Amino acid sequence: MAVIPSEVEESLDTSERAGDVSTSLDMTERLFAALSVYNDITPHLAAMNMAIDEAVLETAVVPTIRFYRWGSPALSFGYFGKFSDVAIYAAERDLVRRWTGGGIVFHGDDLTYSIVIPASDPAFSESATLIYEKVHRALAEALCGIGRRTELVGSARCADRTPQGGVLTNNCFANPVRADVMMDGQKIAGAAQRRTQRGLLQQGSIQGFAMNTDLAQKFAQALSADCNEFEVNEKIFQRAGGLAQQKYGTASWLKKR
Repeated sequence: MAVIPSEVEESLDTSERAGDVSTSLDMTERLFAALSVYNDITPHLAAMNMAIDEAVLETAVVPTIRFYRWGSPALSFGYFGKFSDVAIYAAERDLVRRWTGGGIVFHGDDLTYSIVIPASDPAFSESATLIYEKVHRALAEALCGIGRRTELVGSARCADRTPQGGVLTNNCFANPVRADVMMDGQKIAGAAQRRTQRGLLQQGSIQGFAMNTDLAQKFAQALSADCNEFEVNEKIFQRAGGLAQQKYGTASWLKKR
C-alpha cells in the first residue's frame, strides 16, 4: 500500500520534548465533549480486529472508543516493523501487522482499545503528542479510580527510531516512551496512532486488565462526561470483513517488510 502524505503515521514515541509529564490525576481535562463507547464482547481474530478499527475510522462522525477481545492469543506489530522479527511466534499466536506504528504487542490477556477521532471533531486539531498524553492522563485517572497508583513517563527513552518514525525495538512494553503509563516501575499501557484525511486512529493496549473489569467504563468516563453506548452496524461489519480478507489477513500485508 502506498503511503500518501496525509496518511503517514504520526509517531507516538515522539522525539518532541515538552518537559516532564505531570502526574496530577485530579486535573485531567476531558478530551471529548461526547464519546461513543463500543464494548465489543465478541472475540475476533487479529485481522478482523484491525479491520474493524479501520472501518470505524472510515465511518465515525463522533469520537468513538472500542474495547475488544481476541479470538486466540495474538501478536500485533507496527506498520514499519519487520516480519522477520515476529515470524518465530507464528506457530503459537495469530500475527497481524497494524496500520498504526510502534513495536510488538502481545494480546490475549490485555484490555485492548481503539479511539477514533473524526476530522470534524475539535480534538483532531490537537497534535499527535498532546492527544496521546491526554488519553493516557485519562487512563491514569481511571486506574486511580480503581485504586491503582500510576505515573506517566516524563521523557522519551529506550527506543530507536527510523527516519519515518517507526519503532525498531522488539517489545513495546519493554521500552516505555514519553507519556506511557507506568505502574510499579513497569510499563502497562502504550499506544500508536495513524492520522488520515478522515480522522485519527489510536490503538492501545493495557496489560494486566481484562474487559470484565470496570476499568473500561472509568476510562471512557475520564475521556468524556457524555458517554453513549454504540454498536457497530452490519454495513461496518461488511466493510471490516472485506478489509480483513483483502488486507490485514493477507500474506502480502503481513510480510510487506
